[in-house]
Amino acid sequence: MSDKRVAGDRVAAPSGARTSTRSTARSTAETATQRLGRLLDMVPWLLRHQGVSIEEAAREFGLTSAQIESDLELLFVCGTPGYTHAELIDAQWDDGHIYLANADDIAAPMRLTRDEAVTLTAGLQALGSTLVNSEVVERTLEKLRKATTAADPGGGQIALDLDDGSQHSVMTQLKEALGARRRVHLSYYVATRDETTERDVDIMRIVNLDGQWYLEGWCHRADAVRFFRVDRIEAATVLDEDGTPPPEATPRDLDDEIFVPSEGDLTVVLEAAPQAAWIADYYPNEGIVRGADGWVRVTLKVADPALVRRLVLRLAGDVRVASPSELASAVADEARAALTLYERG
Repeated sequence: MSDKRVAGDRVAAPSGARTSTRSTARSTAETATQRLGRLLDMVPWLLRHQGVSIEEAAREFGLTSAQIESDLELLFVCGTPGYTHAELIDAQWDDGHIYLANADDIAAPMRLTRDEAVTLTAGLQALGSTLVNSEVVERTLEKLRKATTAADPGGGQIALDLDDGSQHSVMTQLKEALGARRRVHLSYYVATRDETTERDVDIMRIVNLDGQWYLEGWCHRADAVRFFRVDRIEAATVLDEDGTPPPEATPRDLDDEIFVPSEGDLTVVLEAAPQAAWIADYYPNEGIVRGADGWVRVTLKVADPALVRRLVLRLAGDVRVASPSELASAVADEARAALTLYERG
């Protein structure tokens, strides 16, 4: 065993220990996190391969011999709290072969904490709920549950119920339609118009974006590709019709905005006061002109003018419709009607 001596926060290497000739410069920059991960892998491997040569260890981890010696010098001053002779890792490599001892705690298999296991279980269950063939997810979940139970015999097996039942039937129908390539009939709530619409859809895929589930498919009502929020699908029925999307149904690039304006959308120009200028950053737009007085002129493409009417009325004078004039008149009429009702009330 090496005779390691502790003096304050410095540890002296035993006499006769090999002095590294490594270069402090590495071919590529390495973060402390990356090096820590490698050391955690290296310790159990070295314990299983006592006496391995520095050159063979370097080949195993894709490093130079100098880098291996640098890692060993770091391990040499690591250990469990106390940091005396009994707690520090014993590393010897003075004859060109590596011998490691007193590192059994570090070499023990890492286990998930219960919080980590719950988080991972929740993520896998959410993923499996949208996959047509989720056998791999189910097998992984079963292994995770068994491993968690083995690590914490008194804690019980983790079982999460992530669904309150409101969306379970809808998602089941969507998965069935996608897997069987069948058309699905949706009762879909359109928030901008505060109404439920009926439409037939050929499903292309189900995706999760920013924590929200979406169905992308060819909508026969719009005769185009559309995104539908799954939580706004009030009912889904699998039809006995082929649900293969037409050749022109091209999936959208999810690196871009979810909702892409079409040629048939209405072009609207809004003018926003300084306190409402945030709409230029919040809503996808076709162009922005900023005035010296702080007002902003924003050009939007909208599929439904009701969205603009609600926005302008909600911001109560801080935003006005510059064009088209028909929409500006409609907003003014709604505002007058609301004011009349308020005065009567």
